[in-house]
Amino acid sequence: MSLIVREGTTILDFTFQDLMKYHGPGFPGGVAHGYTAMQVALPQLAPDVQRREVHVRTAFRGPGGRDANEMVLRAVTGERYIVTPELEKPERGVVLERYVWEFSYRGNTVTVQLRDGGFVIEEFIALGRKPDRTAAEEAHLTQLKQEMTERLLRKDATEVYEIV
Repeated sequence: MSLIVREGTTILDFTFQDLMKYHGPGFPGGVAHGYTAMQVALPQLAPDVQRREVHVRTAFRGPGGRDANEMVLRAVTGERYIVTPELEKPERGVVLERYVWEFSYRGNTVTVQLRDGGFVIEEFIALGRKPDRTAAEEAHLTQLKQEMTERLLRKDATEVYEIV
């Protein structure tokens, strides 16, 4: 399923592969998180979302998620993209606490969070936050990113992110 938004009267249709072309190879999992979060949230806001009117707040810090939202919504350059620890949910544990996104459009707000379905694993979080990784650790982290991306995209977005 692709993401469909409008810019004025023009319909824009974005696939995951489109977002990866914009982002590059660095953080495919983050792109997949941004993509699936938008797939769940945007249809709940309106059937016909004007991309430059959507505001995003998230606890997710990664560049892949940021780039996904920038390409689809132009939210970063429009200064409508805010990363805030205020949305973190530490009660969900270190693996899930930052996978929270809030999308607002014309007075409507939808918040989505990652389901506890094994999409992100503790090893990925620990290695990703480790300073001064070795070359072998970097290679393993790259593998873990790809595996996470595949887990996220293998399911329907509503099985990955839930509305809260």
